[in-house]
Amino acid sequence: MDREKPNSEESPPQDAVISTQQEEQSVQDRVAIGANVVYEAIRREGEDELKRPNSALAWSGLAAGLSMGISFIVEGLLKAYLPQQHWTPLVSRLGYSVGFLMVVLGRQQLFTENTLTVVLPVMSSRTAQVFAQVLRLWSVVLVTNLLGTCLFAACVARIHLFDPDTVQALTDIGVSHTGAAFSTVFIRAIFAGWLIAMMVWLLPGAESARVYIIIILTYVIGLGQFNHIIAGSTTLFYLVWRGALSWGAYFWTFFVPTLLGNIVGGVALVAALGHGQVVGGKDLEQRPSSGKSAKKDQGRKTRVYAFNPKRP
Repeated sequence: MDREKPNSEESPPQDAVISTQQEEQSVQDRVAIGANVVYEAIRREGEDELKRPNSALAWSGLAAGLSMGISFIVEGLLKAYLPQQHWTPLVSRLGYSVGFLMVVLGRQQLFTENTLTVVLPVMSSRTAQVFAQVLRLWSVVLVTNLLGTCLFAACVARIHLFDPDTVQALTDIGVSHTGAAFSTVFIRAIFAGWLIAMMVWLLPGAESARVYIIIILTYVIGLGQFNHIIAGSTTLFYLVWRGALSWGAYFWTFFVPTLLGNIVGGVALVAALGHGQVVGGKDLEQRPSSGKSAKKDQGRKTRVYAFNPKRP
């Protein structure tokens, strides 16, 4: 004969607002996922990326570099066809988001996106082997991303594809990425790396809002002229292929400070802080309670158990 369940499992406490199991399930469906769930989802994705062979990373990275060139084209077209007013950048820089949409939704390998996903496995394992795998992935993805952007820029610069107004708009976009001091480019790149990595952090819980998150955060990068190593390289490679910029100027005034800033923004400000948030919270939960606080915790556990009679 089955043993009867305690009354505490049959119904919630008298002071509870929720009175049925269906209502409790509705509450659970509307509660945002915790930081630990987001962290684990990104960490596991990073582990999967580290297992991919160089050939798969290279083709995906090349595709991402080519896709990022579309941001340059769309922004240039909007700039060329919009009236030259003070509000024009508010609209034209929406084109900056198009390439990121293609890359992220297409699951292509973008360098700044990997600064978060593959760093979390390093922080959790802290082994030289995993660190070497991260360096391998970063090197392959960065080189192939830049190769894709360089090929795309060469095609646009050397082949007559657009009318003179659009060509001038593309040139103006490229020039706007030059002339800043090393420190200024570095600080701007930190913001870009931070925003891209934050986008990655938000996507696991975004569900149907993924497109909006990608557009909003990348639009802020474009509008604020924060330097991104891949998107910005497309515009400067365009100037190089048109003879308006030297390779040395590209390397020292853009590539070096932007690469360093993107890494700092993506790793230090998001991956490290996110890791500290989750690991710190886990350590706090593992500390034993004592005295009255232990009794309160036990009481909370009993009340939670009453809401979920299916729990063993």
